[in-house]
Amino acid sequence: QVRLRLENLLLQFGYKIDALIFAASLSEARAHLSDQPVALALIDIGLPDGSGIDLISELNTSDPGLSILVISAWATEDVILGALRAGAVGYVLKERDDLEIAIALRSVLRGGAPIDPFIAKRIIDELPSKAPEKDGDNKDLCQQVLTARENQILLLVADGLGNKDIADHLSLSRYTVECHIKHIYRKLAVSSRTRAIHAARERGLLK
Repeated sequence: QVRLRLENLLLQFGYKIDALIFAASLSEARAHLSDQPVALALIDIGLPDGSGIDLISELNTSDPGLSILVISAWATEDVILGALRAGAVGYVLKERDDLEIAIALRSVLRGGAPIDPFIAKRIIDELPSKAPEKDGDNKDLCQQVLTARENQILLLVADGLGNKDIADHLSLSRYTVECHIKHIYRKLAVSSRTRAIHAARERGLLK
């Protein structure tokens, strides 16, 4: 069963069982996501009450920095391109063995964009080239995607508070704070608290 395979792989990556949320439908996933943020979303396309592409689009709209990996049996070009255009950062087929799925997961967690080799070349041919962003655009983009809560947490990080202190101060769980901080790192393209503070100051997010 795919769910058990993914659960075992995520536990091997260091996730705790109580940090994993599984949903069997769009409605169940939406209900879970309305209660708490997530740091990583693994989504199937064929769900009982609709397409996973709709969920990908909703997640990407609410949090453009969220890592979304599709793990599905659907292998048609239009579905795969639709998922990527909706906001997925990677796509791997369910038929792949645990090692290949683990490699895709590791790539996403490190900021990569793993694409199943079955259609990788076709996707590259289809995707339009993206014009390089100007420096001013980076600042505007960063200000646009950091949420109010992330800005609040970023200010507390700049004040020198640790995750536990931030959680206590905002009456959040430590796991929720860690999720927000991971999102901040991804959106600022950094890997540490010091670099996050420096990058935020450069972009005018902190004084």
